[in-house]
Amino acid sequence: MPLPDASRRYPITLPDGSDHPGTVFLSQAIDHPRIEAGEYSYASDFDAPEDWAQRLAPYLFPFSREKLVLGRFCQIAHGVRFITSSANHAMSGATCYPFPVFDPEKLLEYQPDRRDTVIGNDVWIAYGALIMPGAKIGDGAIIGAGSVVRGTVPPYAIVTGNPAEVRRYRFEAGTIDRLLALKWWDWPTDLITEAESALLSGNVDMLERLAP
Repeated sequence: MPLPDASRRYPITLPDGSDHPGTVFLSQAIDHPRIEAGEYSYASDFDAPEDWAQRLAPYLFPFSREKLVLGRFCQIAHGVRFITSSANHAMSGATCYPFPVFDPEKLLEYQPDRRDTVIGNDVWIAYGALIMPGAKIGDGAIIGAGSVVRGTVPPYAIVTGNPAEVRRYRFEAGTIDRLLALKWWDWPTDLITEAESALLSGNVDMLERLAP
């Protein structure tokens, strides 16, 4: 079947014909100057918020210096939070107390940590995971439920725990290299539709034959 309309806020239609309000395409549901969300990336929540940006990244303000960048076709489960760099306190002094944030003349210039948080394409972030400031998650990775992710997660790794550690990889190294070269998430939508069975079955040979 064809891909859902990427311009829709609610991509799931229930059997009674109504939209499912608990799942949104983030590119349509978020209008935030410090968040970039690729097409077809969605988030789900059992208590759908009015402000999805605030729910997902509560410390990311319009005046923050960092960005939250999400690739295409990401899947974000209920309870996931991105704890972005604006949440961090300075640790190099005698105190971590953020005195400058209480001075309106200094607030906008004071941000000890300015690292971006970058999520690749086709990343599944499961229930209740915390993505910490400056995390970099590679394409095709899976973040297990309740994980606390710091640092870099390699492409197609499965990580779990606190701190999250690589438990295994979804595919052998050669297959990962082939998938990263294919970059199927950037293909035209009609070609992704044609490749659906190969994507779902993991048939890399077929994907390579279909590649533009």
